Amino acid sequence: RAQLPGAGIFQCSITGLSFEVKSAVTITYRYSTWTRHLSEADQEMWLPAGPLFHIEVQPGVVQAVRLPHFICLAEDVNTSLCSIAHFKSGKMTLERPTRLIAFSAVLENPSFSLLGVLWRRLRSTLNSFPMHSLVLIFQQLSAANTTLHLYLIPDDKSVKQAIEKQEMNWNSKLIPKPSPFNPLFFGCIYQVTSTNSVVIMPEVSLPFCYKGPREQQLFVEIYIRNMAEEIRLSMIDTRNDTVVWRASLRSGRKSSTVTWAWCLLGAAFLKKHKTKLCSRMRQLHGILLHLKDANVINSDEEEEVQGQVTRQRRNQVLLELAEKKGMEAQEQLYQILQMKDPYLIADLDKSS
Repeated sequence: RAQLPGAGIFQCSITGLSFEVKSAVTITYRYSTWTRHLSEADQEMWLPAGPLFHIEVQPGVVQAVRLPHFICLAEDVNTSLCSIAHFKSGKMTLERPTRLIAFSAVLENPSFSLLGVLWRRLRSTLNSFPMHSLVLIFQQLSAANTTLHLYLIPDDKSVKQAIEKQEMNWNSKLIPKPSPFNPLFFGCIYQVTSTNSVVIMPEVSLPFCYKGPREQQLFVEIYIRNMAEEIRLSMIDTRNDTVVWRASLRSGRKSSTVTWAWCLLGAAFLKKHKTKLCSRMRQLHGILLHLKDANVINSDEEEEVQGQVTRQRRNQVLLELAEKKGMEAQEQLYQILQMKDPYLIADLDKSS
């Protein structure tokens, strides 16, 4: 339940759900599950592209709602395939979003019920929708030696929270992790590999698919007998043998838990090319929108960057802001630069 104090735009840090309201109001919302409401015929035609929400609010107060989605729009996907589903009295109606932005579908002057973002399936492009995704790593604290569970899921917070709850019941600890470098694709198989001798069960491959928060999620178990040496893990797209994710881990000094070293390209890249990025980075408005939607920066920080007199100074302030926020913020900025200006990134990489 959110008790919003007055007019403005408010975002839930837990769910990613956002509301624009014209006055003070109380909003109640919770997750629901697609499989309970989508018929089998609808599941053949539509793909869940974000959480399903049950929202209750006084009519006429909410001017717009932003529903989170995990489709990667930087890959030139067909946005006309996106719809927002309403479920009332057991029936589904579809509505086109007012606009689609990174990580959210915006619906103005909404009516509320069960709401969520769907993407229409096309048989000819079954696996062609690029998805923002997460790799979740848990260490089972009560298991022998070092036992890890690795999950590969779309960036759906309802699914992530359901997995965290289940793993906590299994006496597991969430380990900080990077996300995949590139968007992933439903229906494709991703293989987990290691540079060291570890046991991966039941199989080293994970199909990337959507399972709702109340369904049993797929994972691989990684068993490491001796953590004396650094262990490196990678995930490979089996279609073209390209690495889409990697991380390394080593044993902690004072406990049996492991600590993870983020294999993030972003921080090192931004530090190495900071001077050139200050002079050559463009499309700042779009970059700021992506960072704001990802909760990396807030409105005040966006205004601080935009308020600088020259483009070079604006770029410098943004880079310094990301640096202050840490490695994850720098990685987000790096990934957005890869999407918005891949030729600049490629040229800077080539120069080094």
